[in-house]
Amino acid sequence: MTPRRLTPSQTIGPFFHGMIAGAANVLVAEATEGERIRIEGRVYDGDHAPVPDALVEIWQANARGRYRHPVDRRPIPLDPAFVGFGRAATDETGLYWFETIKPGPVPFTAERRQAPHLNVAVSARGLLDHLFTRIYLESEPANAEDPVLQRVPAPRRDTLIARRAAGAGRAVYRFDIVLQGEQETVFFDL
Repeated sequence: MTPRRLTPSQTIGPFFHGMIAGAANVLVAEATEGERIRIEGRVYDGDHAPVPDALVEIWQANARGRYRHPVDRRPIPLDPAFVGFGRAATDETGLYWFETIKPGPVPFTAERRQAPHLNVAVSARGLLDHLFTRIYLESEPANAEDPVLQRVPAPRRDTLIARRAAGAGRAVYRFDIVLQGEQETVFFDL
């Protein structure tokens, strides 16, 4: 018997645009607990041209630091008005956005906590696999001690920090995603 070989990976094809319809980029309701924030940015390719048909997904803890996931069994209340998952398609200028809340800190080990962050997956035509990264918020004191962020070389950490928009009446953070090349966002091998 001949052993079976793995099927080669394929890039996401022309059908991809149809998959990104039905975005769910508003994660909050009137009853959602926590500080409202808006995350917005653009997805750029290696030539720094906007990617008009990318899909950006986020997954995050609630304002108290608990994920809505069966593995997270910590005695921290879930917020029934917050799912913690969202998806947004980019427009013709590469723009995406989310209305959400500032996540609470989550454990890394029993002794260490992670800074508030949002987990991100990016899909786009031409990618072999999803790309995974994180969004940390500018001026968050816990960033200095975050065990994941500290593993990223210091000159590259800026690519994981969302910048607070100056003069915005509410908390608006800018986070551009650069798929490759100069200022490429740090992506994690999961």
